[in-house]
Amino acid sequence: MSETQNKVQDNPKILSGPVLQNSPNAFLSKTLLDRYRDLPLPEDKVLATYVWIDGSGEHVRCKDRTLNYIPETPKDLPIWNYDGSSTGQTTSTNSDTHLKPQAIYRDPFRRGNHVLVMCDTYDYSMQPTKTNHRIKCQEAYDRCRDHEPWFGIEQEYVLLDSDLRPFGWPTTGSPPAQGPYYCGVGANKVFARDLIEAHYKCCLYAGVPITGTNAEAMLSQWEFQVGPSVGVSAGDDLWIARFILHRLAEEFGVIVTFDPKPVSDWNGSGAHHNFSTKKMRDEGGITEIERAIEKLSKVHMKHIKVYDPRGGKDNERRLTGLHETASIHDFSSGVASRSASIRIPRQVEAEKRGYLEDRRPASNCDPYSVTDALMRTCILDEL
Repeated sequence: MSETQNKVQDNPKILSGPVLQNSPNAFLSKTLLDRYRDLPLPEDKVLATYVWIDGSGEHVRCKDRTLNYIPETPKDLPIWNYDGSSTGQTTSTNSDTHLKPQAIYRDPFRRGNHVLVMCDTYDYSMQPTKTNHRIKCQEAYDRCRDHEPWFGIEQEYVLLDSDLRPFGWPTTGSPPAQGPYYCGVGANKVFARDLIEAHYKCCLYAGVPITGTNAEAMLSQWEFQVGPSVGVSAGDDLWIARFILHRLAEEFGVIVTFDPKPVSDWNGSGAHHNFSTKKMRDEGGITEIERAIEKLSKVHMKHIKVYDPRGGKDNERRLTGLHETASIHDFSSGVASRSASIRIPRQVEAEKRGYLEDRRPASNCDPYSVTDALMRTCILDEL
């Protein structure tokens, strides 16, 4: 086993799922489904895929049901339930856990009138589960709607092959050092562009406001951007985009990891949150941006604790002060600095209005928790 493979396989986060020596999905003929994809269905039958966050706080689950109508809003969809003891959210003796529909997207896999449904989760007594951070985010957003909080999220991730190496990496040794891979073009610089292209189009079809994608600094590391999304919808949009990515990778026989640091001596993966309010976007908004940064500086470690599912433990491996990160222990800000906690883009500094970029959230963060923290600190003054 190579040194690189050791580094990846020594990471317990990467090994949290079953180890696949060869992905069976990669060997299935994808053309066979075409024989059945266009089977005529009754006009009043709609297939709804319910999607939710499990007890890990970072993985998604899904199940399907048939509807006899076309839902127009989440309120048109029934509350459903599932076995929470199999998702790390309850015990087997009291396992019924409830799914409450919160956002509807077009289904890019089945198409037609079929839908994807982003849900949040509640226990047997209809109290929010421990990983239901959406409800708190909704409460914060409801109190600051007039400020029009916008979020744009840059989601980085790494593709792995069935042996849990970064996809396409050599079986012995490492690829050439990072440098040529960021926004790269060419068969020796980027891998799996077909998957990334499919994801881009599927998100647009679904109604996710995806604004771009690019290859990242580590070979087989990619990024997509979602937004601007308003308030709590930023979390809905990112979670569905993640679901679509996992679902596509399943067909390609590739594994997606949102681990913040899959290989120790290469760039890690983040989920940078670009944040603004109406005042920040208005003329002279730089003053409001600077005021928000000052507030963030005073609660740095409180934010760190909600910026990954393990209270900062995952981000400790990533926020080292190296590889385009600031140290997890120190708050910093700067114009055009990718080594700062908070970056003010050069154009924002020039135009004196716009947004700030919080570079601290880990790639596996819950966007509901991050956007909630930003609204509470910068608008509500209460974190």
